[in-house]
Amino acid sequence: MADLQQDDPQSSSTAAVGELDRIPRTAVPARAQPAGPPAPAGPSAPEGPPAPEGEGSLARARAFLAAHPVADGCNHLGRALAQRQWHDLELGESTLDTDLPRLRAGGVGAQFWSLSVPAECAGDRAVSATLEQVDLVKTVVAAYPERLRLALTAGDMADARNCGRIASLLGPVSGQALGDSLGTLRAYHALGVRSVLFAGTRWSGGEGEGLSSFGHEVVREMNRLGVLIDLTGAPDRAVHAVLSVTRSPVLFSHSGARALTDAPENVSDDVLRALAPDRGVCMVGFAPEQTVRRVADHLDHVREVAGRECVGLSGMYGRDVADVPHADELRDVSCYPRLVAELLDRGWDGTDVALLTWGNVARVVRDAEFTSRASRHRAAP
Repeated sequence: MADLQQDDPQSSSTAAVGELDRIPRTAVPARAQPAGPPAPAGPSAPEGPPAPEGEGSLARARAFLAAHPVADGCNHLGRALAQRQWHDLELGESTLDTDLPRLRAGGVGAQFWSLSVPAECAGDRAVSATLEQVDLVKTVVAAYPERLRLALTAGDMADARNCGRIASLLGPVSGQALGDSLGTLRAYHALGVRSVLFAGTRWSGGEGEGLSSFGHEVVREMNRLGVLIDLTGAPDRAVHAVLSVTRSPVLFSHSGARALTDAPENVSDDVLRALAPDRGVCMVGFAPEQTVRRVADHLDHVREVAGRECVGLSGMYGRDVADVPHADELRDVSCYPRLVAELLDRGWDGTDVALLTWGNVARVVRDAEFTSRASRHRAAP
């Protein structure tokens, strides 16, 4: 594996969603408790509770994540569980790098459950494999109602966080699993899918490295539905074509800075600069061989080039530990505090870390909803 892998005018209801996203999550047990008072938005956002006296940056990071949890851009746990006849995520899974105790220890408040299928899986096989994963993930979420909650909107994400649950978003779905059908896209949306990968499709770089006329329709329909566009691994020409069409910010759900690591999934500085006007988000992934310092280098670079509102986190966990493991410092989902501690030691302020862990992802989900409301007058293709 490479160094880093290939996170309508507003109505009164939309204002409510915005308010929910500004309420900090305190450290609460799994059962719902009343939320605290709203925190001020913007640069004055709190930096989280202070660390206990005499303890270092790791304790400060854990206290910070209690108020500003991680929204993880890509977890492959669904695929790993599909290969098992039995699991218990509450007791813990020693053969996996993700379970509920470690998600809580890592300060994870939301995660996208990857629904991607192998590149060789196409046509009806890709569609059926994706539907099986959707069914499995929804079954898992329903089995742990005190820990997990399905999230379809930014408001759902905030509600889950404030009740001590982990917001679970479905996606990204592989582009080839659309079967070149907008009807299939609408069916996925109806099932709760909120993100689709463009890489590897004929209509977004597979032929000529551009965006075909069907690709333009996919972008417009995703805007209309409120489904996030995931451009991880898409050719630069296709990325710029999508950015010229979309009315919603885009995501790179598991990428890094190509200037630091020349891998196909990573993002060039030219693309990073193009994200800034619409505040799209590059969610920096943790490749198995990456150390905390190396991941932090990529985060520094993305923030410097694209801006603090364009960076997020993507642990890329959910793997069997028999596969290529993550470095010890980032061995499982409990290790996010170590990365946050490194960033605090590097001088990241509380506002920037809060945007990184939660704020930027929640804002992109919310912006997609706003675009969807504004596009409802547009008839479906």
